[in-house]
Amino acid sequence: QVQLTESGGGLVESGGSLRLSCAASGLTVDLEAIGWFRQAPGKEREGISCISTRDGATYYADSVKGRFTISRDHGENTVYLQMNNLKPEDTAVYHCATDRANHRGWTMVSPCEFDWWDQGTPVTVSS
Repeated sequence: QVQLTESGGGLVESGGSLRLSCAASGLTVDLEAIGWFRQAPGKEREGISCISTRDGATYYADSVKGRFTISRDHGENTVYLQMNNLKPEDTAVYHCATDRANHRGWTMVSPCEFDWWDQGTPVTVSS
């Protein structure tokens, strides 16, 4: 199995920044991408971003383009999400997720299909 270790959530004022990190370990040989989705209370899951572990290609939801940046430690299976100019509507639980070959998942950030994720870390943006 794959294990995900996420850190970096918290409370920030509107316009502030936070950085999330996610380290994948364990059975990672079939890992194709790592990313994040979020879920706010009473709302559906929303794909945020993902990055290919093969070639570093990045993908973003329109709601975060220009504000969030995803990056990786090449070869370490550690991924970072730099979140700038945060808004109150960014408040949610952020889940780190994997896209693994031969595992059926959900396309939350095309073309990434998330098939495994952690319990998440809360991000709260005050107005």
